[in-house]
Amino acid sequence: MADLTPTTDRPGLHVSKPSPNTPATGSAVCHCGAKATATGDNQVRALVEGYTANHGSAHGRTGR
Repeated sequence: MADLTPTTDRPGLHVSKPSPNTPATGSAVCHCGAKATATGDNQVRALVEGYTANHGSAHGRTGR
């Protein structure tokens, strides 16, 4: 399986939860340079909400 972890060359959001009994993990990298990681279902949920509200396509490709 390919490594789906976002990088500065491949920005994005990646979330993993291999089974219902393991905590979710997430990582995000934006084209503006912002990076974040999270472990635990609630923390990953907050990461996803923050990334979608403030990064990725939320602020275009101008780096702002």
